Amino acid sequence: MIYKSGCCVCGKNLVYGNKSENLHCFYCNEIFQSNVKCADNHYVCDRCHSLSANELIQNYCIASKLTNPLDLAINLMKHKAIKMHGPEHHFLIPAVLLAAYYNQMGRDKDKKEKILQARSRAEKILGGFCGTHGTCGAAIGLGIFVSLIRDATPLSENEWKESNLLTSKGLAIIANYGGPRCCKRNTFLAINTAIEHYNFDHIDHKNIECEFNTLNNECKKDACPFFSEKN
Repeated sequence: MIYKSGCCVCGKNLVYGNKSENLHCFYCNEIFQSNVKCADNHYVCDRCHSLSANELIQNYCIASKLTNPLDLAINLMKHKAIKMHGPEHHFLIPAVLLAAYYNQMGRDKDKKEKILQARSRAEKILGGFCGTHGTCGAAIGLGIFVSLIRDATPLSENEWKESNLLTSKGLAIIANYGGPRCCKRNTFLAINTAIEHYNFDHIDHKNIECEFNTLNNECKKDACPFFSEKN
């Protein structure tokens, strides 16, 4: 869930010490001198507190070493910059998949370059595409991810096929759950589609419990595979 007070990572109270210390920002991983962190030792720098959604996604995915795209996505979606619904999810999906993919291979230079390209492409997908264009931006995010890791172009053969196939597979899964839209549900469905297709180190993606349902006035509740009464 999105925390409106305390730590924006976990919601726990902030602890103010008598002396400053070197602290790594949770999102950008840069080191800052500060005397405040949460009870679980999370620290978020002032810049990351106030970033736009896409700036936050870009910086966090470039800096993070995590190899589980679901962990990356959930950490981002807890930040206040990522709204319950919005076009930032169109970038979030390829960004976390690219980060996890290249982190597994230790290819930081490629990761940064591809994430910057993903942002440029994803920002062309307008909000509300799922209702007005008959294709969810979450599924297009899958196509962006594949096209970047396979260096696909309009003239490619197998790479063109692969990116379009994963987009269509993700879109069919998203569509079959029906409306109304939920950017969190569709994000989980899209990422799970990629995990199953590319076998991300056998990541357990079967037991996701959505932490955001109380923020969604149109939540499908028990009809959503990620709904949990606990959240």
